[in-house]
Amino acid sequence: MAKNLEISLLLDFYGDMLTDKQHDVIEYYYNEDLSLSEIADNQGITRQGVRDSIKRAEFQLLDMEERLGLARRFREMRNGLEQIYNAASEIKEYNKHHIYSKELENNADKILEISQKLCE
Repeated sequence: MAKNLEISLLLDFYGDMLTDKQHDVIEYYYNEDLSLSEIADNQGITRQGVRDSIKRAEFQLLDMEERLGLARRFREMRNGLEQIYNAASEIKEYNKHHIYSKELENNADKILEISQKLCE
């Protein structure tokens, strides 16, 4: 299951760099959950041709990620934004129960708002 999610994510980042045929086949297989036989029938090729196309596309997607690291960087930034959001929430909670500062409250609200927008 994790491989399916990884390939789907890589397809979002690098799918335009694949051939149209490779993109369609891997899209059908990973995102639309079609079988090799169903894809072969739709594309007018053999099951082995579908499998080969999927394997080549997977290799290219993984190679592009290894070289460029865009999906890794995206995950790191998203994780960092979630940590920022959680820290700002904790600051607001501490401020509310210990020493209330309007300025601190406003700044925490800004951080929460910005980090939430960037995570969408």
